[in-house]
Amino acid sequence: MKAYIKAVSYYLPERILTNEELLSFFPEWSASKVAEKIGISERHIAEPDETSVDMAVKAAENLFSQYSIDPVSVDFVLLCTQSPDYFLPTSACIIQDKLGIPVKSGALDFNLGCSGFVYGLAVAKGLILGGIAKNVLLLTSETYSKFIHPEDKSNLTIFGDGAAATLISDNGFAEIMNFSLGTDGSGAEKLIVKTGGLRFREKINDLHYDESGNPVSSDHLYMDGTGIFNFTLEMVPELTRETLKLNSLEKDDIDLFVFHQANRYMLNFLRKKIKIPEEKFYYYMEKVGNTVSSTIPIALCEALNEKRIKTNNIILVAGFGVGYSWGGTILKFI
Repeated sequence: MKAYIKAVSYYLPERILTNEELLSFFPEWSASKVAEKIGISERHIAEPDETSVDMAVKAAENLFSQYSIDPVSVDFVLLCTQSPDYFLPTSACIIQDKLGIPVKSGALDFNLGCSGFVYGLAVAKGLILGGIAKNVLLLTSETYSKFIHPEDKSNLTIFGDGAAATLISDNGFAEIMNFSLGTDGSGAEKLIVKTGGLRFREKINDLHYDESGNPVSSDHLYMDGTGIFNFTLEMVPELTRETLKLNSLEKDDIDLFVFHQANRYMLNFLRKKIKIPEEKFYYYMEKVGNTVSSTIPIALCEALNEKRIKTNNIILVAGFGVGYSWGGTILKFI
């Protein structure tokens, strides 16, 4: 038995935050320079009352409509999010009910960020090959904007909200091959929202400003940009090599590389270090920003729409970031 991607779609919130709007908050910045360096000109932001569950439901509804899929055919729901509606109950259970998926289906959440889509494919493939499920609905949905301090210009420029829906089955248009997965929890504090969980349930109120005038707070999203950059430069080339090796492939065998869309500066640096030709490297972040676990499926959707992916193409996908966590696999389009 094999596992395949059968359908993929996504949803973005209606509200758009442009670089020009950000410039009105931070007049010392240049909108054009932001777009040139990080490759993002606008990002979608969830409404105050719009949650990851809301967005995941809309992404799934888009998927069902676009591919004429009956929700009754789904027998397992996987939700990747770091911004669930509640500590409990499980958000995937709420989604099952909202979508009219049968009560005999399994449903669970898993907490991962930028590697979440690849990990979700691995779990879904295991469910299919283990005979536990026939049609797994993998949802990735994130509202990082709700964690970001309103004066944090660095993170405000990078992150956007969004959700994606992918159906994994025993038939489809892209076979899911072997995985390389990794974890290094020593990097946990490099990208973190420290308060709100049970370790630090109450706010610490320790807001201060770094040498660049950017706010640093345990009560909001903190990202050590240098630390994350160094981690990716060290681990992603190895992840790429290991993913190729586990699938008995060479770099030249790959028709398109679809990496987590962190920001254009980082991806360009990685592409050059790994020596990937620019025509084989896919970017899609300018109009959506870094949507965390949804960047890869959104990019796959757009690459398909642009016909950058064709029949018999071999695609390498790689996710990496918060955790630290990373994962890669090969998609063989048929």
